Amino acid sequence: MPMSNKSITVIAWNNGSYRPTGAGYGIELRAEDRDNYFNRRWKKVFLRLEGKLEDIKVNLSESFWNECPELRSKYIGIWLIRNRKAPWQKGRPPKTIMEFVRGNKFRVNF
Repeated sequence: MPMSNKSITVIAWNNGSYRPTGAGYGIELRAEDRDNYFNRRWKKVFLRLEGKLEDIKVNLSESFWNECPELRSKYIGIWLIRNRKAPWQKGRPPKTIMEFVRGNKFRVNF
């Protein structure tokens, strides 16, 4: 069950190929943080990316609850590219902070 007023460090994720469209990017969480801040009943979460005025919707796949705790969205990729955080050197993805806001809403800041 989500806790309030807590920030976690997450890392940028990519499926292995750079695309200027932002496809193939996301944010990877530790399984422990996923279990502490996310509710298995949620089908989606909303992220407010730093510098953006509107939330983005990210659907939670079944694999999110298994072996792949990543929030994947082309909008995250576009945000990373526009902030010069992507692409990155192999093995050196940037870290960012994700804060629980309330319900299934989070804020993501560098």
